[in-house]
Amino acid sequence: MPNNNEAKWYVLHTYAGYENIVKANLEQMVENNNLQDAIFDIKIPTEQVIEEKNGKKRAVEVKSMPCYVFVKLIYSSQIWYLLTNTRGVTGFVGPQGKAWPLDEDEVRRHKLEDFKIDFALDVGENVKIIDGSFVGMIGAIKYVDQARQKVGIILNMFGRETPVEMDFDQVEALQK
Repeated sequence: MPNNNEAKWYVLHTYAGYENIVKANLEQMVENNNLQDAIFDIKIPTEQVIEEKNGKKRAVEVKSMPCYVFVKLIYSSQIWYLLTNTRGVTGFVGPQGKAWPLDEDEVRRHKLEDFKIDFALDVGENVKIIDGSFVGMIGAIKYVDQARQKVGIILNMFGRETPVEMDFDQVEALQK
């Protein structure tokens, strides 16, 4: 019996506005065909944005990648056939419409899975930022939050100390 470690994330392209319908149809298909050992997870990428309406601000969940649904599965020709013939699906994302799995960096970037990073640096140590708006800058660690996988850093910008919060995977230790 296949296990979850063999499964990879794939991207399905859908018609505009059909993401939720496709997800519901796929979940129903998994249930009806007993495919729990082949299709493990289905996600629609979303993000929170602040929307102002009638002078009031509120947080709203919006699709960060419209027309796409992410599916964690063990690929086979049967699974390809079932997924591409689901109502609202136009096909897999990949060369010539062939299914192409996401690599680990893409899975992290789209936050499809929670990765626990072993962060071995302490308060006061210097780090270099390797991802995000402050890439290439060097700062000192102010705090480490293992539960949230975040690190607080003090950067020197324009002659002032500026606190920023970064994910563990956005910083690296300086070479000694």
